[in-house]
Amino acid sequence: MKALFLKAHITDLLGHAATHIGADATQFNIIIDRPKSAEHGDFSSNLAMLLAKPMRQNPRAIAEQLIQALPHSDYIAKVEIAGAGFINFFLSAQSQQTIIGDILKAGDMFGRNNLGKGESVQVEFVSANPTGPLHVGHGRGAAVGDCLARLLDANGWNVTREFYYNDAGAQIENLVISVQARCKGIATEDASFPENGYRGDYIIDIANAFLAKQTVTADDMQVTATGDVDDVDAVRTFAVAYLRHEQDLDLKAFQIKFDVFSLESNLYETGKVENTVQALVKNGHTYEEGGALWLKTTDYGDDKDRVMRKMDGGYTYFVPDVAYHFDKWSRGFVRVINEQGADHHSTITRVRAGLQALDVGIPPGWPDYVLHQMVTVMRGGEEVKLSKRAGSYVTLRDLIDEVGCDATRYFLAARRADSQLIFDIDLARAQTNDNPVYYIQYAHARICSVLSQWLNQGEGDVTTLKTVDLGPLKMPNEAKLMQRLSEYPEVVVSAGEDLAPHTIANYLKECASDLHSYYNDTKFLVDDMPTKLARLALVAATKQVLKNGLDLLGVGAPNKM
Repeated sequence: MKALFLKAHITDLLGHAATHIGADATQFNIIIDRPKSAEHGDFSSNLAMLLAKPMRQNPRAIAEQLIQALPHSDYIAKVEIAGAGFINFFLSAQSQQTIIGDILKAGDMFGRNNLGKGESVQVEFVSANPTGPLHVGHGRGAAVGDCLARLLDANGWNVTREFYYNDAGAQIENLVISVQARCKGIATEDASFPENGYRGDYIIDIANAFLAKQTVTADDMQVTATGDVDDVDAVRTFAVAYLRHEQDLDLKAFQIKFDVFSLESNLYETGKVENTVQALVKNGHTYEEGGALWLKTTDYGDDKDRVMRKMDGGYTYFVPDVAYHFDKWSRGFVRVINEQGADHHSTITRVRAGLQALDVGIPPGWPDYVLHQMVTVMRGGEEVKLSKRAGSYVTLRDLIDEVGCDATRYFLAARRADSQLIFDIDLARAQTNDNPVYYIQYAHARICSVLSQWLNQGEGDVTTLKTVDLGPLKMPNEAKLMQRLSEYPEVVVSAGEDLAPHTIANYLKECASDLHSYYNDTKFLVDDMPTKLARLALVAATKQVLKNGLDLLGVGAPNKM
């Protein structure tokens, strides 16, 4: 956490200096950034430029005054002015080196903080309807959502992972008639097969299991088939349970576990949907027109009012969403984050409008949303579109079977969620430096090899590295690597605040690059013992940071490659 302390420390120094020269820095948000180039120091501030207008002076002149007025600090070696008036801070060698001891002493806890203060946050993700295997889009949602949960946990939040699925409605009815048709031996190419039915091979598996009266167990249910093809309710219940079981297996293969499963049907059975509608009517936020019940969503920023109850008496799809999110609020979640596909964008305004119209104190921007864009899967330079089992799309299991869990998770989480993603199977399988997950894991494995060789010499153990003299670390690539390691706690904070796990992936690539450069240019097991121990401490700390970062992505840190 020293990097976070140093930012606050430098902010305090600048505040004191500003007061000394007659400026009020409290009117501004003093920003302390990391320069892109190491030659510009360890930290940089634009305070002089912020003060230029109120002080009516040139920013560089103000920067000079601020530097002259800075209190002494053992952590700062020198301060320079750059460009139009940036103030660059260079840390002392001792300050840079203490990060190594901090990392080795904190271990798996390094980079974690208590910014969330243990408050409750719910992350809903995947939330796939039980109508087929999880597709690659669900996989991206699973990777991003689970990484978000891990990040929030690292930032001190009490995280609940939740999976919501629609076990009712038109899609489920299409599933039922598809299974019934297969049970009766009707092939997909037959004219009598349902026009909107599902044609993947998985429907045959469900039909065979139903006829065999099998029992299936999902995380939240267990159902035994009756074998009665004409019993629609029995077919529906079994088919949903069967696919929930299939999805559970996919998620377990993807190393994802949920704390809570919620069913849309439960919202109707317990009266939560009807109670929500009646509350909206009672509060005066609805009206009837053309035989339908409308919600005044334009009162809350929507471009037009929305139908809640159609002429046939059925509710539109966003109504149970409002009831579901009110249920989340009632369960005490001060913060809720929904990780969903970009096709959910149109529902955000109306769901928030419905929650506001309940008049129960829900904040206007609640819940938060992270929406991911589509994924295009490529192999051999061509797009892969079909899966035999699913019939019409690439499944998450296809990717896991092709490239493994680690590569699948990394590639699906390593780009901004709101950007389209090309998943290159050939690249994900490659054991070369072009493959980023291999590149990062190989950096970890290289360090493990060096430490293993040293341990076999019987000169000590890793615990002795926590307190070694780091004075011999004087080479530029050592300073660069130490600076990179010191940035890790800041990256964890910013990634959590921005709900952006891809920044962890980017950081790990940069850290691995610094390590590989250092490894290729340096001999570690040298005769000079102080130098040897100092370098081993540095790479041991790097190994720990790589492991901690990979864990936030749900990716393994292998000892051998």
